[in-house]
Amino acid sequence: MSVEITETRDIATCRALRRVVFIEEQGVSEADEIDDLDEVAIHLLATDGGKPVGTARLLVDGPTGKIGRVCVLKESRGTGLGAALIQAGIETFRTRAGIETVKLGAQVHALGFYERLGFQAKGPIYDDAGIPHRDMVLTL
Repeated sequence: MSVEITETRDIATCRALRRVVFIEEQGVSEADEIDDLDEVAIHLLATDGGKPVGTARLLVDGPTGKIGRVCVLKESRGTGLGAALIQAGIETFRTRAGIETVKLGAQVHALGFYERLGFQAKGPIYDDAGIPHRDMVLTL
């Protein structure tokens, strides 16, 4: 696997990956998936031999960096790519002045995955697009 993760402005490709994973596989509505934050976000794109295979969206909210819309195509799951995308997001926020905390909304089944990356669960479980989530935070 020769995966490269870079920042991109190719929002259409990121949205296409998210459509496959969130809308087609997980049944999230298009209204819940597509919003107006893509234009102000930092987008990470993972490619394997030039083929897009994963993405994550980073938003800055004051001293908090938010990682969201993380997805990996089925054929690239179990390769460590999801963890690599999260680590790339954390490192992106580390390089930006004033960001003290990284936050994300984890699907409940993935809590252990994020805990292994250093995140701690905070607050109650909540519904996001019909999927149980819980907020998680990491102090930089």
